[in-house]
Amino acid sequence: MKKLLVLTIFMVTLFTNAQIKLTGVVKDSIGEALEMANVLAINKTTKKMASYGFTDAKGNYKLDLDRNGIFTIKISYVGMKTADFEVETKDKNLVKNVTLAYDNTLDEINIVSKMPVTIKGDTIIYNADSFKNGSERKLEDVLKKIPGMEVNDEGEIEVEGKKVGKLMVDGKDFFDGDTKLATKNIPANAIDKVQVLKNYGEVNQLRGVQNNEDNIALNIQLKKGKKNFWFGDVTVGGGDSDRESLYVLQPKLFYYSPKYSVNVIGDLNNIGEVVFSRRDARNFSGGFRSPSASSGTNISLGDNDIGFLTLQNNRANSIDSKLLATNFSYSPKKTLDLSGFAIFSNSKIQTLQNSSVLYTDPSLGIPDETTTNNTIQNTTTSLFKLSANYKPDVNNQLDYDFYARTSTDSQDQDFFSSNLGVIKQEQSGTPFSINQNFNYYYTLNEKNIFAFSAQSLIQDEDPLYNAILEDKASYSNTGDALGLDNLQTGYNINQGKRVKTGQIDAKLDYWNVLNDKSNINFTLGTIYSKQSFDSDIFQRLDDGSEFNPTPVESLLPDGFEDPQNINNIDYKFTDLYLGTHYQFKTGKFTITPGFTAHIYNVENDQFSINTKDNFFRLLPDFNMRISLKQSENISLTYRMQTQFTDVNQFAKGLVLNNYNSIFSGNPELENALSHNVNLRYFSFNMFNYTNVFAFINYNKRMDQVTTNAQFNPGSVVSVRSPENSQFANESLTFSGRFQKTFRKYRASLNTSLSYSKYAQEVNNKVSNNKSFTQTYRSSFGTNFTKAPNVTLNYTFRLQNSDLGERNTKRYTNTPSIQFDAYIWEKLTFRTEYEYSGLSDGTDTLNSFDFWDASLIYRSNKDSKWEYQLKATNLLDTRSQSNASIGSFSVNTVDYFIQPRFLTLRMIYQL
Repeated sequence: MKKLLVLTIFMVTLFTNAQIKLTGVVKDSIGEALEMANVLAINKTTKKMASYGFTDAKGNYKLDLDRNGIFTIKISYVGMKTADFEVETKDKNLVKNVTLAYDNTLDEINIVSKMPVTIKGDTIIYNADSFKNGSERKLEDVLKKIPGMEVNDEGEIEVEGKKVGKLMVDGKDFFDGDTKLATKNIPANAIDKVQVLKNYGEVNQLRGVQNNEDNIALNIQLKKGKKNFWFGDVTVGGGDSDRESLYVLQPKLFYYSPKYSVNVIGDLNNIGEVVFSRRDARNFSGGFRSPSASSGTNISLGDNDIGFLTLQNNRANSIDSKLLATNFSYSPKKTLDLSGFAIFSNSKIQTLQNSSVLYTDPSLGIPDETTTNNTIQNTTTSLFKLSANYKPDVNNQLDYDFYARTSTDSQDQDFFSSNLGVIKQEQSGTPFSINQNFNYYYTLNEKNIFAFSAQSLIQDEDPLYNAILEDKASYSNTGDALGLDNLQTGYNINQGKRVKTGQIDAKLDYWNVLNDKSNINFTLGTIYSKQSFDSDIFQRLDDGSEFNPTPVESLLPDGFEDPQNINNIDYKFTDLYLGTHYQFKTGKFTITPGFTAHIYNVENDQFSINTKDNFFRLLPDFNMRISLKQSENISLTYRMQTQFTDVNQFAKGLVLNNYNSIFSGNPELENALSHNVNLRYFSFNMFNYTNVFAFINYNKRMDQVTTNAQFNPGSVVSVRSPENSQFANESLTFSGRFQKTFRKYRASLNTSLSYSKYAQEVNNKVSNNKSFTQTYRSSFGTNFTKAPNVTLNYTFRLQNSDLGERNTKRYTNTPSIQFDAYIWEKLTFRTEYEYSGLSDGTDTLNSFDFWDASLIYRSNKDSKWEYQLKATNLLDTRSQSNASIGSFSVNTVDYFIQPRFLTLRMIYQL
């Protein structure tokens, strides 16, 4: 790797010395500097683009040109006549100042198609072909080469440090704007331009009164030959391994016309290529956003799934996945748009892992634990959405969305615990949810704007749990406390649980536009939420019959009075709020102070006892944005929030969260209050392609709901209950990025810091815990059009935890290299190598490396057939490690993964 770095630096130096600079200043006819003017150089001999750039805030431009050449220079600016002149380069730098004259014609359109980047107000247009070298296959390959853009491992797109919230293709939502399905599936050869839409707002009436500065959308413009025709590709392949025969089938078909569009994505494989994971399905919100999100109320509905183990980097011991997804849009007339999607996915995953758990405080007598866990997960998920958008005129807009999610999940686990012996654990569930959303926007006149939003949720979750503990003696204390029959061969514990949720969230907004620089907003809203929670712990005896045990209060920790193994609780939450915000602009400042007044009502009813909490609270918020330059700004935000928990935390009866964790809620829980301050700096200099982003956030929470854990003496089994902490919990996070693009090279440095301080009670002992995680990532890569490209990455992570009387450190070092080459306009070769080492600062806990490679052959650019030889895990690495910090412990886990796979694929391009 050192040799490769030296070679790369030599190439940079050689390339730099072979060029000269053309610089100058661009002004208008009255001598004012023009910022963001387009500057383009075309080689007069080859007729190809040689260099491009933009002017900075002072009108300066800079082009890098080859020596001993003649170039045509074109400089354009919206509303100005294009300047056109020639320069001849020799061995000295050149200076040429330019004055542009005003003109009503749009001369700049003539060079837009040739410019790699064009700026029009809040829209940046990237010419995709200017960033391709022929090795690209999907949208993510193109985006990674565009300055200021990044695609993370999850397929999420970031533009200039901000996450893209919506992705469209030719102006139509792609699977409701989901970025991962787009980056992994849209073919690169279909992309003409990538439009970055800053300050994006879906509702025209609200763009002048809402704060959309941090909203970014992408619109992918297709090439003309891809419109009104089906395009895409179909991949078929197979292979062999020491375990089984391998297969892959991936049809990806697209059709776009002005009136309607259809997208079909399919995937069937057993080689670990998870296109749409269970995590993706759960995070796929369908585009729904709570109307009350900015009101200051934060209410949790809980998470009652069956607790699937999370994959590490989508790697496991065995993965079979299936996906069928279709998305459509239809415009029967100009005023009406209909759209929707249906996604069906299934995955069967086997994981094998070894875990080491270090508990917070050795003085508490909690033994450390090692476990081996063999898990089989099976999940089938269906997502369905229909949307209608009706705009009869410029003053009215009506939106309606219907979104449904169903799932059938199961997880079977075989444990061996160093403390509890052999445990078999089974979980299953068939949850479903239905969301509906209604929005109406009405503009009375240019001074008065109204908006109404309402959202409803119906949700039903029914997780079932079963644990069989063969080593009854190691579990006897817990079994006796639960009231289990100890005359059986082992303990066969079961639990049924049902959580039903209904919620309505609605608000009415009114804006009065006072003048061009200020407006006032009034909001009237409400939230009504109702949850019911039922659970029942029972024991299955050796003869197959069921036994309903009665917990023994004297064997449970203090505070667990009149314990029950059942729950039947109704929980209601109501919030009625009125808010006002005043926004005004002065110079470079946009300031929005405001507050929201809330009347809260919280009520839970269980075991014939009704507990109520009614109160009034005023929540202030403040936002200030400083626009230093066209692409440089600072924003400061303060928000006070009231945080409410879900029905699970109130349910007093005992609940099995896991074989070693018993939970009992607290009917007397109160809400928590938080103060949140964040400061953000952003700068993207198109003159020298330098991207700087920094974000710092501070959060302080009073009366935070924390978990009090009581461990049985000498055991890892605990009984946990929530309580309002008398200590304030604090957290401080920072993230920053510096990225520089120069000529054909890009360098970046990313930093992420996270510090938290919180109080935790374990066995009646309160400890002040601290956790500090640091992550640093550096990257240097090339973006040549003709030559091979190399990217070097290095990531360092330090996790430092001070939990009770135990201080633990985990160091992770991860260097990697990526290489891709387009050879003879026929072959594309890609390879990636990554090494990761995990240590505690003294000893290496584990180290592992991965090497993947692929070779793709296409006889010519117009050929419809492509052949790919793909190898994953060439080094046949069988495990990887990960470290994490919990509230009570520090966990180190070794995950066993799939072996070396080699597949041959045929790809047919439509």
